[in-house]
Amino acid sequence: MDIISSQTLRLLEIFDLNDLHGAIRDALRLSAISFDAVKHLLLCRIERRPPKLNLDIYPYLPRAQVATTSAASYMNLLHGAKRTDSSDKEVMGGAL
Repeated sequence: MDIISSQTLRLLEIFDLNDLHGAIRDALRLSAISFDAVKHLLLCRIERRPPKLNLDIYPYLPRAQVATTSAASYMNLLHGAKRTDSSDKEVMGGAL
């Protein structure tokens, strides 16, 4: 999950920080974690209209359960990547 993507941050070029912050908070609360959802919530916030994020009309879509990523998980990935890099160098005789 990467709700604060570069695409989301680019919305700051057009929209106010407070509006974007509110839309991101709403997206997290609703577990609507995509750029499109954030943009939709942002526009609804500005236009003062209710968002239409109801997936009940799409029963064939699977429900996503996404956990918040911890910094420790990223550190484990980084350490794993370092081990892979050094084992690749050993296999290639140190030359990459």
